[in-house]
Amino acid sequence: MIRTLIVDDDPFVRMSLQTILEAQDDVEVCALGADGDEAVELFERERPDVLLMDIQMPEMDGYEATRVIRSLDR
Repeated sequence: MIRTLIVDDDPFVRMSLQTILEAQDDVEVCALGADGDEAVELFERERPDVLLMDIQMPEMDGYEATRVIRSLDR
């Protein structure tokens, strides 16, 4: 099972991606987030195999969240 975290500030995009991915037999969406801060928190808690994240988000954008996550995941 491929555990996937989806982070996007648009709830329609989050839900659409979740619906599409969960239609696959080997994909589980383990969590949904709305901004970069949530992405970091959820990544630490869930440790997904895949992180799908928007780049342009309020507060902490996807680039900064990626830098923080990569520094934690060593």
